[in-house]
Amino acid sequence: MLVSVSDTHRRDDPGLPAHLRSVIDDADVLTHTGDFTTEAVLDAFAERADSFVAVPGNRDSPAVENRLPATTTTEWAGYRLLLAHGHEHDETQLSLLARQEDADVIITGHTHRPVIDTIGERLHINPGSYADPRRYRPAYAAAEQTADGLRVELREPDGEAFESKSL
Repeated sequence: MLVSVSDTHRRDDPGLPAHLRSVIDDADVLTHTGDFTTEAVLDAFAERADSFVAVPGNRDSPAVENRLPATTTTEWAGYRLLLAHGHEHDETQLSLLARQEDADVIITGHTHRPVIDTIGERLHINPGSYADPRRYRPAYAAAEQTADGLRVELREPDGEAFESKSL
């Protein structure tokens, strides 16, 4: 399973609820699309996940920004994933970057709004924020490979799914 989180906005620890902590512990890959805020939070995620891929956000400290690439791609379950926080890219720019990187899926953060939609012809996932949802529902995203392809769910921190899409 692939688990995606974003916009943690914490200073000392990630403040993971018990269910989400367990899901991350069992995940094949954890992605985080920025706004950890501090290195302590970044380190806590990196130590927890077996495989961890991340980019910084617009509210991260310079120390966090210096440790992570602004955008990155990774492979999981035969899919190429593009990660970007989203504050420096509009949909056209993300679509072009995804095409350039030959990405199947785009994962962003920044808005705190959990979304599964498309940008151009590519699946777009914004996991929202489990820790600082602001005016949106607290959430994270989970993806699993199925016999038919890829199934992505947006889930509340307790694990309740409220939206899904298959690729």
